[in-house]
Amino acid sequence: MRKIIINILFISAIPLSAQQMNTLSYDGSRLLNHTFYQNGDSNSKGISYDDIQGSPYYEKAFSPAKFIAGNREESAVARYNTYFDEVEFKKDEETYSLVPDSPFTRIEFTRTKEILVKIDTGDDLKGYFFELAGGKNALLKKVKTEFKNAVSAKNSYEIDRPASFNAKDPIYYIKTESGFIKNPKKIKEIAEAFPSKKDEIEKFVKSNNIKINKEADLIKLVKFLNQ
Repeated sequence: MRKIIINILFISAIPLSAQQMNTLSYDGSRLLNHTFYQNGDSNSKGISYDDIQGSPYYEKAFSPAKFIAGNREESAVARYNTYFDEVEFKKDEETYSLVPDSPFTRIEFTRTKEILVKIDTGDDLKGYFFELAGGKNALLKKVKTEFKNAVSAKNSYEIDRPASFNAKDPIYYIKTESGFIKNPKKIKEIAEAFPSKKDEIEKFVKSNNIKINKEADLIKLVKFLNQ
């Protein structure tokens, strides 16, 4: 059964000009403004968003975006739900989400210049990724949020812990022509995927002091791989 989630007050803050920019003909799946159900299971006990700390959204406010499917391009204000891995958008004063078989696989947020792409990585994280560097080799970032149930204090020395949304550490993928390199920990993992450029990669990493645990350095490295 379709999950029902609440839409918070940021919806009403969208300026009229942003609402008028909507050219999206696609309807998607409507979201009703009532209760949050963990994992979308409406048979479970629901909880009000007012009782949950944190947010499932990458950015709570809707932002102008381009929805792209091949040569087709349409517009709407949108936001990304990192808990459900869904893109939500506004249409005719209602909130909808793109369903799994939506034709739109690329969402470009025009104000922030951030790009979401839908990718099948062949694992449990397949879905939407932020594209940090594009090209034949692309750097992708998965942003996820986890939900934690409320916990009652066991004794007078503890306090009740409310339900909460908590951002997890991002996971990076390098998409190559032959597959994916998931969350590389060593330069060696990347160099071995490009045997013909192995020496060049090692030289570039050394001369530019590339740290694989820094997002900005990963972007530099992937852009180098596309040269």
